[in-house]
Amino acid sequence: MAFASMLWTLASYVGIFLTSWLLAWMAYYDITRTHIPPGMTDGVKLRVCNLIMNCFIGLGYFLDKLGIYSQLKVIRIAFNGIPPRKDSRLLIKDLFFEHVPVRVYWPNSPSPAGNRKGLLYVHGGVGQVGSIQAYERVCRYLARKSNSVVVNIGYRLSPEYPPPIQSQDCLAAAIYFLKNAKDYGVDPHCIVVAGDSSGATGTAALCQELVGIPDIPRVRAQVLIYPFLQALDFSLPSYQQNQSVPILFKKRAISLGFRYFKVKTDDVEQIMKNAHAPEALRVKYKKWVSADLIPDEFKVRGYKPEVPAPFSEELYRVSKPALETWFSPLLAEDEIIRQLPETFLLTCEYDVLRDDGLLYKKRLEDNGVAVTWHHLKDGFHGIAYAIDLGVIEFQGTRIAMQNIIDFLLGLSK
Repeated sequence: MAFASMLWTLASYVGIFLTSWLLAWMAYYDITRTHIPPGMTDGVKLRVCNLIMNCFIGLGYFLDKLGIYSQLKVIRIAFNGIPPRKDSRLLIKDLFFEHVPVRVYWPNSPSPAGNRKGLLYVHGGVGQVGSIQAYERVCRYLARKSNSVVVNIGYRLSPEYPPPIQSQDCLAAAIYFLKNAKDYGVDPHCIVVAGDSSGATGTAALCQELVGIPDIPRVRAQVLIYPFLQALDFSLPSYQQNQSVPILFKKRAISLGFRYFKVKTDDVEQIMKNAHAPEALRVKYKKWVSADLIPDEFKVRGYKPEVPAPFSEELYRVSKPALETWFSPLLAEDEIIRQLPETFLLTCEYDVLRDDGLLYKKRLEDNGVAVTWHHLKDGFHGIAYAIDLGVIEFQGTRIAMQNIIDFLLGLSK
């Protein structure tokens, strides 16, 4: 018993030491490498949330190196969070649309049969994390406040299911819902597709693909919440200005995105300098992807044109799928863009992806697509995800979500 007690005491001390070391390292890393813009509302809260997230990432890395547990699985658990309580204002069911698991939310408020709006939600997470559970609060909020039937798509994740399976799952679920909307009390001509971050990438690509499919109702609108839209140029002003602003640092964004294609971590630094993009491709798409197209008001915080790193044929080979329109919808041809539905677009000032949204806004408007744009001057990437998370919720979270709700409520049938 004494020996067992001694071992337990020793293990406790080791655990305390490792935990303290991890927290100290994370705090040092956060302070030295993270930039919170001066005067930013809720800047302290953002720093704390980022520190907590880095702790999970660090813990996952540590466990992964010891061969105990996958880092990706640790991040998934953290992303899922604690499930919310039951909500008597909603009827919630887990179903399948074709082979794709979905969770459907019906408001309990009265509505004429078959006359509600429908909303398909594509969650973020770079196709590797995120789930129905992780986006439970977001989808509940949208269903309650917009009085819509919301479908939360549980597409399969990479690397267990390599791309483009994620896009295929979303397409299958969308076609099923469009064809069978009336069975769920939804007007088939008033269905919106929405998503945040990489889910907004999927939303944009999905809407592009749907315009070419005959004999299904047309999507009424798309909602793009701080979308990633192109993997061609990582030197745009927003990538320079916000490269160290949490929660989505420049290196983190590119590392996660290209891990989707099994690009080596060592190659990310060169991709960040655009070594993966051949000159001919940059010239071809300069009319759509260029810092010259970003309004000057978004360059006042600093911007310096960068010379790309020497082109790498090998990096281009492994990165080529990221330049296809299912991952870089900003590169779609005008013939597709002009057929897209009315669009709501949310951008955030302190987000590396801000300029992707600004460039897509211009493309849509140049092709006659109506755009409702809301820019959060004090916003950062991921701010809308904090809805209904109590003390974790940011001041800009409600503002962002209310603008989305106002857009949905204002859509005519």
